[in-house]
Amino acid sequence: MMSWPDFCYKQIIVHIAGGSKERLRFHVDNIVIEDADGKVILQQSCHKIFALFIIGETSLTSIAIQKAIAFAFPIVLLSRNMKFITAINSGAEGNTVLRTKQYAGIRNLEIAKCLVKMKIENQCSLLNALRYKSQDDCEAMKTLKGINVLEAEDIFQLLGHEGFASKTFFSAYFRPMSWTRREPRCKRDIYNLLLDIGYTYLFNFLDAMLALYGFDRYYGVFHTCFYQRKSLVCDIIEPFRCIIDRRLRKAYNLKQISPDDFFFKDEQFHLAYAKQDKYIRLFMKDILEQKENIFKFCQSYYRWFMQDRPLDTFPKFSLENN
Repeated sequence: MMSWPDFCYKQIIVHIAGGSKERLRFHVDNIVIEDADGKVILQQSCHKIFALFIIGETSLTSIAIQKAIAFAFPIVLLSRNMKFITAINSGAEGNTVLRTKQYAGIRNLEIAKCLVKMKIENQCSLLNALRYKSQDDCEAMKTLKGINVLEAEDIFQLLGHEGFASKTFFSAYFRPMSWTRREPRCKRDIYNLLLDIGYTYLFNFLDAMLALYGFDRYYGVFHTCFYQRKSLVCDIIEPFRCIIDRRLRKAYNLKQISPDDFFFKDEQFHLAYAKQDKYIRLFMKDILEQKENIFKFCQSYYRWFMQDRPLDTFPKFSLENN
């Protein structure tokens, strides 16, 4: 099991294959990324790799897989449009004690309430951090603070609270961007597309974290379990979505988002191939800045879950102080 000092020693490597003309290779026990002219962009010891993210079309050799196994880091493959393909060598699946406790599902509702409560608290923090708050922003904060998810009697009531809170938050926080509504995966406007991209990166980062402990990531506490859906990751991501929300609004305020970077086809917006690296790095920067907090949360959640600790000791992630 990875300890906190071990994790601090590790780094996350992102390799953008294809259009960027980066080349990835292994030299002795080092990973090397070069540009088209053979200039070394990055060289890192395999001992220090936490995870290798590869974005775009690439060919993996047996040497890369052997290195991942030998040095115990996952290789996460994503398509150019951020769609998760697979993760190789990702986890301690043999933790049968943990999985037995997961499948019992005794505290699922309690855990789900804590996660949704944290999500709403972080949404309030984002609104409260706005330099100039309108009356609508203040009303939205008041509404969010009035939602008591702990009173939910079942998952369906909790889903209702979570959905109402998200609708209230999005309408207020993204109002300057002529926001209409959140439509996951529909890509009917640029900002929904960018949220999808950012959330996908965050999802896969959390997936790699949870895999460290051997969780069955397909068995959730809040989101419905069905074939090939990593429901637990869908659960754990909820308090952390605020990282992507904040980055999107900052990017808008700093005029880092250009409509010319996108095109409309088949009733959907798409990110131009040549511009994908820009937004990949934009979101990854904020996620990596929070990597220590994310790791600590997953580590604390594992210990809390395995030791059946009291509900009032449930691990916290607060954006207010980050």
